[in-house]
Amino acid sequence: MPRFSRRSFLHLSAAASAVAAFRFTTEPMLAAAARPRSHDANAVMIDSNENPLGPGQAARDAVAGIIPLGGRYSDNLTDDFVNTFAQMEGLNRDWINVTAGSTPPLTLAVLAFTSPQRSYVTPDPGFELGMMAAAYSQARVVKVPLTKTYAHDVKAMLAAAPDAGIFYVTSPNNPTGTLTPHADIEYLVANKPKDSVVLADEAYIHFSEGAQSAIDLVKAGKDVIVCRTFSKAYGMAGLRCGVVIARPDLLEKFMTRGGYNFMPVTAVVAATASLKDRQLIAERRRINASVRQQTFQWLDRNGFSYIPSESNCFMLETKRPGKQVREAMAKENVFIGRTWPAMPTYVRITVGTQDEMERFQAAFQKVMKA
Repeated sequence: MPRFSRRSFLHLSAAASAVAAFRFTTEPMLAAAARPRSHDANAVMIDSNENPLGPGQAARDAVAGIIPLGGRYSDNLTDDFVNTFAQMEGLNRDWINVTAGSTPPLTLAVLAFTSPQRSYVTPDPGFELGMMAAAYSQARVVKVPLTKTYAHDVKAMLAAAPDAGIFYVTSPNNPTGTLTPHADIEYLVANKPKDSVVLADEAYIHFSEGAQSAIDLVKAGKDVIVCRTFSKAYGMAGLRCGVVIARPDLLEKFMTRGGYNFMPVTAVVAATASLKDRQLIAERRRINASVRQQTFQWLDRNGFSYIPSESNCFMLETKRPGKQVREAMAKENVFIGRTWPAMPTYVRITVGTQDEMERFQAAFQKVMKA
């Protein structure tokens, strides 16, 4: 994809005007209803799927080192990041675009590939951003329930929307943290309507040992867009860095609609350093899995039901309106995730530190006994 310079990019497309009017929705915005505007520094914040470990040490050192150069535009740093990612994934750099997290490409893709004639198809429950963006493209939103194992029901997705513009796939899924087999995604790609695309959101893929990326489908030239973010396993939610991977012709159809995307120098150097730290993801995955499993064991011992997850979040059954439990937990200074219309008696729990999850357990036990 061509790299547009700040000086040569003179105007935005009509779709970019829609993006300017659209208020990008992120996890913190969706969780804001339960968070106080100013909260106790001792509060347990397990509502936004943030990584409590924060950036790795290499990323922190890179950010500190680049601050003196923060007064300069540094496109070369973004190029360094793209080259590093391309080499690691075996990709041509023209198939990669760097973004401020995964929110911009998700939104731009929906605006580009859906319309009143082309539907947006999403799992239910699933991450809501695409549905919100579809309101601006005036696309029909088709919500398809998950299977009994909480995977995407790809055959039902195909049957429900022969007019689809985008099939949205998240594996591991947000909010359930469950995987959809790669073979099912392949089936979806092979049987989708012509001119539609499969948008694979891999925000949580690094937390799962068994998850298989859809990047191989991109390499095969399929109509697939893969989004990655450094906000989750890499602990960079506040720094905002991500990548979108697709054939250059697909990238041009939607990424150019957002204008020139100049990345913060702090984000790209932190992301580059994180990629080069080959032990980081394995260690983060181990820590998350250990705390998550201990939490599941406590829930089992105390008779609470949940959906087993391979991510940094899971859905916990409350047996009453989840919103009530969420509000009661906030009074205990423990802020948990939201509910979904498809699962009103479940709440999403982010896996925090061991100490945070022990405090969550004490508060949840108290709230459920009340």
